[in-house]
Amino acid sequence: MKNDSTSFAARMLRFLKRLFLFILVSHLLYIVILKWVNPPITITQLSEWFAGNGLKRDYVSHEEVSPNARLAVVASEDQLFADHSGFDWKSIEKAMAYNKRKPNRVKGASTISQQVAKNVFLWQGRSWIRKALEVYFTFMIELIWGKERILDVYLNVAEMGKGVFGIEAASQRYFKKAAIKLTRREAAMIAACLPNPKVFTVKPASKRVSSRAPWIISQMNHLRADPDVRKITD
Repeated sequence: MKNDSTSFAARMLRFLKRLFLFILVSHLLYIVILKWVNPPITITQLSEWFAGNGLKRDYVSHEEVSPNARLAVVASEDQLFADHSGFDWKSIEKAMAYNKRKPNRVKGASTISQQVAKNVFLWQGRSWIRKALEVYFTFMIELIWGKERILDVYLNVAEMGKGVFGIEAASQRYFKKAAIKLTRREAAMIAACLPNPKVFTVKPASKRVSSRAPWIISQMNHLRADPDVRKITD
């Protein structure tokens, strides 16, 4: 009886090892494929569709997006994007200190890379398991994709309105034009909604979008002079 239970435990251990290896290799292969192929769909997109908000998206290439849009989201969401390796440690420390002081409020410090990792590979939430997986996927896309690809994917999968995903769908919805034709002001207005696109509406412009868009434009003016930023946004 003891030998049978030992044999069963050994078989289970071998099975679990093989399963873990299969999942690891599958994820790695998927990450490599997405360096060139756009994600077919994300969990967030599916959840919005199931919630009855629809699913409006239209993936576009790097050349089909205005540099104004790329610069606007960097100015709004992650001004150190060109310099960090996926994580803004100073902002993370500040957010942790803030959350400790005010536990009833939650302040995030996610970089664009972290947001892409979450939006493409994971689900919304704040569990430790999800955060640990986010760290893994952030590290891997920084290593395999590079900054330009990460920014391109972000602009294609980020939620920019209720059921609206990506800069092309947002541009068509709010300004009736292709993303390549977005002006600085229009790009800044879309970027201003990103922290909470369901609440911070672009059209009609919410108070948050109206007040933040001019600030984003001023930050775009400053960042435009940075050669590292120009390299990934032009």
